[in-house]
Amino acid sequence: MLFNTLQYFIFLPIVFIIYWWANNKSLKLQNILLLIASYYFYACWDWRFLFLLIFSTGLDYYTGLKMYDASTIKSKKFWFWLSVVVNLGFLGVFKYYNFFAASFADFLSHFGFQVNIGTLEIILPVGISFYTFHGLSYVIDIYKNRIEPERNIVDYSLFVSYFPLLVAGPIERATHLLPQLKKKRDFSYYNAVDGLRQILWGLIKKVVIADNCALYANAIFDNPESHSGSSLVLGAVFFAFQIYGDFSGYSDIALGSSRLLGIELLKNFNYPYFSRDIAEFWRRWHISLSTWFRDYLYIPLGGSQGGMWMKVRNTFIIFLVSGFWHGANWTFIVWGALNALYIMPSIILNTNRNNLEIVAKGKFLPSVKDFCHILLTFGLTVIAWIFFRAASVSQAFLYLKGIFSNSILSIPENLPKMELLLCGCFLLMEWLGRENNYAIANFGKSWYVIFRWSFYLFLILMLIYFGAKEQNFIYFQF
Repeated sequence: MLFNTLQYFIFLPIVFIIYWWANNKSLKLQNILLLIASYYFYACWDWRFLFLLIFSTGLDYYTGLKMYDASTIKSKKFWFWLSVVVNLGFLGVFKYYNFFAASFADFLSHFGFQVNIGTLEIILPVGISFYTFHGLSYVIDIYKNRIEPERNIVDYSLFVSYFPLLVAGPIERATHLLPQLKKKRDFSYYNAVDGLRQILWGLIKKVVIADNCALYANAIFDNPESHSGSSLVLGAVFFAFQIYGDFSGYSDIALGSSRLLGIELLKNFNYPYFSRDIAEFWRRWHISLSTWFRDYLYIPLGGSQGGMWMKVRNTFIIFLVSGFWHGANWTFIVWGALNALYIMPSIILNTNRNNLEIVAKGKFLPSVKDFCHILLTFGLTVIAWIFFRAASVSQAFLYLKGIFSNSILSIPENLPKMELLLCGCFLLMEWLGRENNYAIANFGKSWYVIFRWSFYLFLILMLIYFGAKEQNFIYFQF
């Protein structure tokens, strides 16, 4: 069930009505109904993988209790490692087995050994990387004595499988989401309206921006050798808009849907393309994943406490692991390594915390210096996205070679004027709303009602007009 389909917008109002009806009955009933809705939502993808989700949930629930009740450190470690190994084992088999098998066979072939390692004909369960990280954070926090285990199986199951975040995040923490599930939620008209507004903006990002940019970007990336350098640049830029509109659009729909139900999720994007350096970009892009790796990998490895060598080493580790988390392909690992190289100057010079506030806060225009830094950061990010999008590392290098040719100064063939106009208007809206939770959070609130609703109607008509290009969300494959 995609967020950008009619099926979802039949499902969501039904859940909304039943959910708030149950609010007058009991919290337990409300959570049971929400859990059933979440399992139905997931089963719409492939009902067989629902059993994997339930097994993973039950494993972490049980091992969490056993760790907390363990009488010895040895017993506590046993249950902890059981959960970690089984969870990562499932993730490894479904997501990474074929990659390792093929890579090992290729490695042996360089030494003259031809081996035939069998691969698995299996489908990657949607959302497995996300709900696995939900469970891992939970068991790690119990193991580190940060939280006590949740003894209500319904509440814990809902924490793992809550449908707005189930298949593509944000990656929630038990400390943030579970307390909200255990207390009575009161309906807020303001939050509901704001949630609908955020859903609308998320759909604009996905349907109008991402899906339109995808048409041009896909045509360029699928056949890069037949395009000029300028077209390759435009294709890479359009992919940058596509992946941002696609993923942040999903997050906005997820957060907005959850606000309709009185539950606040973690903010996942904070205008990353207005960042002035790579460190700031990674504080604003896929925030829930970045902070997950910071808290559960970077800091346990020693963080920045062991001198410059440890800081550099740990930074490379989290970026390489982050790349590998995205997919079983060398392109993602190179993408992670490239971002690690990008951020090294600010790590070494200790300037990675220089830009904590949004750019040009309280002003209409940025300074010339900030503008140049934004352009440079965006340009470096676009280059990295080429590796993320390319089918192979060799194709990515061929793409870059094509960019840095004499034809880079030519006018792109088949110039997509409509898409350029849409991206320009989108950037303007994001810039004007960059100090808000999402771009149109306060847009038009001071207008007369008829003008404000005319603006919303215009956005809805845009969705209807461009809705025929329906495409899957990119991050569903991760």
